[in-house]
Amino acid sequence: MYQNKVEICGVNTAELKVLTEAQNQALILRLREKRDMVAREQLIAGNLRLVLSVIKRFASRGENLDDLFQVGCIGLIKAIDNFDPIHKVRFSTYAVPMIIGEIRRYLRDNNPIRVSRSLRDTAYKAMKAKEAFTAAHRREPTTTELAGELDLPVSDVVIALEAIVDPVSLYEPMYADGGDVLYVIDQVGDSSDDRDWQSELSMKTAISNLDEREKRIISLRFLGGKTQMEVAREIGISQAQISRLEKGALEKIKREL
Repeated sequence: MYQNKVEICGVNTAELKVLTEAQNQALILRLREKRDMVAREQLIAGNLRLVLSVIKRFASRGENLDDLFQVGCIGLIKAIDNFDPIHKVRFSTYAVPMIIGEIRRYLRDNNPIRVSRSLRDTAYKAMKAKEAFTAAHRREPTTTELAGELDLPVSDVVIALEAIVDPVSLYEPMYADGGDVLYVIDQVGDSSDDRDWQSELSMKTAISNLDEREKRIISLRFLGGKTQMEVAREIGISQAQISRLEKGALEKIKREL
């Protein structure tokens, strides 16, 4: 629903101006050499579309788009105030990670699942140690090596890093294949065998009206506890087709019930 939203925080995004790289560099020089605050304001206004492009990556999380835009603007301002033209890189190359980092920090701090300060501190230390190890050895450290760098038990490091990972909705899209969107829940099998799915839902009659392939898919998915990918390999068709056939079969069952 955000994709067609034009006005964000009172800003008409359809009218946002975009500065060229040469204009960005010239304004940054004015800001650095003359402390020209007008140049700073022009830099902010001329790069708001950059913020907009970044927050689109986070729109599927259900967060308020106005809030994300404001947080992204903070990241943009930090990038403007800290960018050094001497590095000879494009301003956008420097600014995008700053904007992303600011938004991720906001999402992490506003996560409804509260994580203790000590766990967050351990996790941040682990991430810094990981970056340093990777830079020094040109590979990522194992969990044991990371724990050794921090002089902490492996279990403490694992728990801390797991604690700051954002939870994923079962209905979050994973990818689309031929127009069929596949969700996380489509990848999850059900290994429970302590109940009779058909008897519990009183659907023997409804299932008997399915064609043979639909019956097999339903049986493998809900009685065999297999994922769609496993069913696809067994039957010999794509996962997208399994998803489509499964949904069609369930619709038939609902209508019968």
